[in-house]
Amino acid sequence: MDLRIFTEPQQGATYDTLLTVAKATEDLGFDAFFRSDHYLRMGSVDGLPGPTDAWITLAGLARETKRIRLGTLMTAGTFRLPGVLAIQVAQVDQMSGGRVELGLGAGWFEDEHKAYGIPFPKEKFARLEEQLEIVTGLWSTDVGQTFDFDGTHYRLTDSPALPKPTQAKVPVLIGGHGATRTPRLAARYADEFNIPFASIEDSERQFGRVRAAAEEAGRKGGDLVYSSALVACVGKDDAEVARRAAAIGREVDELKANGLAGSPAEVVDKIGRYEAIGASRIYLQCLDLADLDHLELISSQVQSQLS
Repeated sequence: MDLRIFTEPQQGATYDTLLTVAKATEDLGFDAFFRSDHYLRMGSVDGLPGPTDAWITLAGLARETKRIRLGTLMTAGTFRLPGVLAIQVAQVDQMSGGRVELGLGAGWFEDEHKAYGIPFPKEKFARLEEQLEIVTGLWSTDVGQTFDFDGTHYRLTDSPALPKPTQAKVPVLIGGHGATRTPRLAARYADEFNIPFASIEDSERQFGRVRAAAEEAGRKGGDLVYSSALVACVGKDDAEVARRAAAIGREVDELKANGLAGSPAEVVDKIGRYEAIGASRIYLQCLDLADLDHLELISSQVQSQLS
């Protein structure tokens, strides 16, 4: 079971804070550092000092880390033209020595688009499908050949399809709860399918849909990595769990029901239940980025038991 650290910087974080967390992620033996791609806070937090851009952040971290994987859950398809995104991700992959992964979604948070003047098209899923075809098509085009695409939403003509990532294949993550179109898209393009903040029962159901869609598309269901993203709130005792829950504005019982919360033993047990339905990777949503002791505890008393 891989454990990855997943951050939500739109809630309030500087690049220096993210760098500190990423270095702790590496030093403590976690597999990867991922971040969301949002420009506006959510909920009652002030979000200060303001948003950071996902791919600019990852470019910086690419030069300041050595081992961990780096990626997004999920890059919003509404934020970037697909040709530009292919260039950005390929460049950051080069800068990292081949450690980048691309989570790409349709985009959903309308308020942040209004706040920063970003168009919010009505039909986003069809755009996402074209974006995936373009990004992966640009990367897979042989050097010296050109790439063309004539879609409903995007057109590319005589693209040199450069630069190329360092990796022969940048892993593509697709995720969500959609029952039909999302599994079909994952079956066609994804190396990993992620379901965020879902119960074991709902996760098992969605994993099954994706496996079935993969088989229908001519792939083996086991060709994909299956992962979950869950909020983490772990403590040595009840008081520490309660303190960490209060720090992120959540209730302990709710976190235990919907996330990975409680003692290390409780969290290990629940992770095992996700593993039993096919998850081989967990993204730990860590909301209090100042609490590095939390990461150390998870590393020493949760991750150590899983390995």
